[in-house]
Order: sequence, then C-alpha cells, then structure tokens
Amino acid sequence: ENLFLSGLTAMEKKLAEYKCNTNEAIQLKLVRFPEDLEDENTTFNPEYSHQVFGDDEVAFGYKGLKILLYYIAGNLSTLFRIEYTSKVNEKFDCVEADDVESKIREIIPPGFCTNTDDFVSLLEKEVNFKPFGMLLHTYSIHNEEAGEDITYQIYKADMTCPGFREYHERLQTFLMWFIETASFIDVDDERWNYFLVFEKYNKDGATLFATVGYMTVYNYYVYPDKTRPRVSQMLILPPFQGEGHGAQLLETVHRYYMSSPTVLDITAEDPSENYVKLRDFVLVKLCQDLLCFSPVKLMQGFSQEMVAEAQQKLKINKQHTRRVYEILRLRATNMGDAEQSRSYRLDVKRRLIGPYKKKQRELAKMRRCLRPEEMTNQLNQIDLNLQREQLEESFQQLVSDYRRVLERLAQA
Repeated sequence: ENLFLSGLTAMEKKLAEYKCNTNEAIQLKLVRFPEDLEDENTTFNPEYSHQVFGDDEVAFGYKGLKILLYYIAGNLSTLFRIEYTSKVNEKFDCVEADDVESKIREIIPPGFCTNTDDFVSLLEKEVNFKPFGMLLHTYSIHNEEAGEDITYQIYKADMTCPGFREYHERLQTFLMWFIETASFIDVDDERWNYFLVFEKYNKDGATLFATVGYMTVYNYYVYPDKTRPRVSQMLILPPFQGEGHGAQLLETVHRYYMSSPTVLDITAEDPSENYVKLRDFVLVKLCQDLLCFSPVKLMQGFSQEMVAEAQQKLKINKQHTRRVYEILRLRATNMGDAEQSRSYRLDVKRRLIGPYKKKQRELAKMRRCLRPEEMTNQLNQIDLNLQREQLEESFQQLVSDYRRVLERLAQA
C-alpha cells in the first residue's frame, strides 16, 4: 500500500509540473513593425482567463506552454500559435493534455494566421487600413518616451461600415482577457452604437492607425419617442491604459448624445469601480460650470434644479447628478470648519442611509411576527451601532474617492 501511495505522489509531482497558469501562458501583442515580434517589451498578458480556462486559470498537460495571440495594431489580423517544451502523452502518462487550441478557437474568429511569415506579409498591407465610421473627436497627448505629441481620434461606427463586422469580432476577443464578466454582444441588433479610439503613427513616411480601445452603447427605447443610451462595455487596451483615453472616450460619447434631442439621459450597465471613478471625473468636468452648481447653490443642498439642468443640457441622470453635486460641494466646503464639515457629512449620510432604513423596516416587519418585544429593542440597538460604523466607513471611503476626482480635475 505504501508503495502504491509513494508511486501516486511521484505521479502527482510529475503531473503538477505539467500545469501552467494561463494568465502567464497567454502572450498578447499589438504589432506595428516586424521587429515587435521579437521584442518582449511589446508583450502583455491577460488579467483574466477564467472564462476560457475555468476558475483555476490553469491549462494541464504542457511544460513551458506559450499561447501566442498577436494582433496587427490597426485591423487586428491575428496570429495564433501554441508552443511548449513538452506535453503529456496518453500512451505513456495515461492522461490527456487539455485541448488548448479548441478553447481559444471558440473565442477568436476564423481566418487567423498560424505562421509568422503570413502574418508579416499581412503587416505590409496595414498601410491600407483606415478607421471605420464618422470622426467625432481628435486630441493629442504628450508622450515622454517619444518626446512628442501623439494624435488620437475617436470614431463612431456601425455594422454598415464595410469590414467593421469582422474587425469587431477580432476586437471583442480582448474583453475575455480584461473584463471579469465579459460577454459578446448580438451585433445584429441595430440599437448598438460603437465608439472606437485610434492612434495615428508614422511608418516609412505613411500615416497609419492603431487600435487603442472602444466602447459599446445600447440605445434603450423610452416611451413615446426617446432613447436612453446605456454604456455596456468599455476597454482601453493595456499598452494605452493610464494615459487618459478613457476620459476622452467617455466625454466624447457624452457630447455625441448631448447633441441629440431624443436622448433622455445616459446610464451604464453594472459599472466597475474604475468606471465609476472615470465617470465621476468626466461628469464633474462637464457640470462644474453649470449655474445650478455655483458654490452658493451647492451650499443650499441638492435641488430639483440641478437634476433638471444636468439632464436637459448634459444628459446626466438623477443618480449621477447627485454624485456630481456631492463632489462639487466637497470642493466648495471648508472641511476644517466644524459647522461646514458637519453639514456636509449629514447631507451625504442622509443619502447613504436610505437603503439601510428600507432594510430596517423590512426586518422590523419580520421580527414583529417572530420575536418578543424586548428582544427587538436590543437587536435594534446592536443594529444601530453596527449601522453607524458602516455608515461612517462608507462616508470616509466616498470622501477619499471624491478627493481623488478633485485632484485629477485640478490637474486637467
């Protein structure tokens, strides 16, 4: 028996060597020049691979596994290859290696290259690639490394643009690696709008375009003749993150819808923490000059006037307007002044306590049926103390988030 067990652990040890972390194994690249293929600095890895490889984010059966997914920077033509130093063998090891290839094939559209030469010859045709759709906005950002200003453009595209459908299929594969709960959208639904960010760059005297990121927005119908656009997905590709493109994109999309009389306001589906921070910054930037947000009016509290003006002029909904008000009021408040800071704290906490109060009422109802009177009071007391702590914690967290938004605004 011991022999059997030691044999088992040896086998386990051996098999453990054949496990690879898929976030490390998957190597992504956006290629502009042939030399990028060999340059490790142009490689980046996924943040997530659980949607393709399961919650463990592990591929079994290989040593030194590399899953290469290289994209040409503009039109995203794809090279897909799998490399490894060794692989388990069913005959000898009695186990089968994971079918990595078919898992990747499920999310990348057909028509990819499998060898580098084909990929490099496609790279030469990249000079013909032009952005899809209608140009909405051009901006430039100073790049320290290059020592120059780089120009970016934002376009609005739709499925009638020639070649866009196929391009979008390649683009959306990045969602799987960088958005935790990503899903592909139904592109045959005409109510989707697509907004794309491109960088202009030079190669041998020609101007080329590289994909930076994108956003999809769904236009919900609101009776009788309005729409309510809802931001669904937004991704700035990792090599471009932290440069301010997200803010440019969101502001451009807001301005696009602002000019439309049929749009009520803009919402977002299940927004991530990062998206909320980004939206706070963009909306505060748009709102800070509205008359209803003058320091005097901010000190008088949140008003219907703010809701109406933000919605009519900037297509911002009530919930988001309330956050904008809290951020701008923080800026106008001297938090060193006991009276001003107390007034601010109460104002924000009154909003935060709403959900608690509702829960309280529901609990009280339940308890009346279940428990004797004196217990209820004790429980309520415990609840209230806990609630005060949680409320204070939420408030402090919010203020620190708001301060970050104001810092970024001061630098903008």
